[in-house]
Amino acid sequence: MARLMRAEALAEGNLGMLMVGNVIVNRAIATCYTFKNIRSIYDVIYQSPGGFSGINSSLFNGASTTKEKELAKRCLKGEYYYPATHALWFYAPGTSSCKASWYEQPFSGSYKNHCFYRPDSGVCQELY
Repeated sequence: MARLMRAEALAEGNLGMLMVGNVIVNRAIATCYTFKNIRSIYDVIYQSPGGFSGINSSLFNGASTTKEKELAKRCLKGEYYYPATHALWFYAPGTSSCKASWYEQPFSGSYKNHCFYRPDSGVCQELY
């Protein structure tokens, strides 16, 4: 999990990596959409199709640092950061602005280069 957080959000700093960690944890506890049969962090990381592009990064393949492991543990212990609090998806739009919805899910907010999207509370109740 620490390696994926780094691969997806190293440029976003510690807070950005924590938000990616929030999405990873949310996907493990969600019982909606394509996450119905995802029950572990390992399943989340290697979900295919629909997983994270960061697993193809050289940043994912290297050993994680002590700090990155600490960040992952904080997420696993339940620390959440807005706008990733209820989010199941994120992406970096590059030079574009965040879309109002993505995969038909509402925009919950952005942090630096990442846009976060959450399901409606009635669809994924376990996230709320």
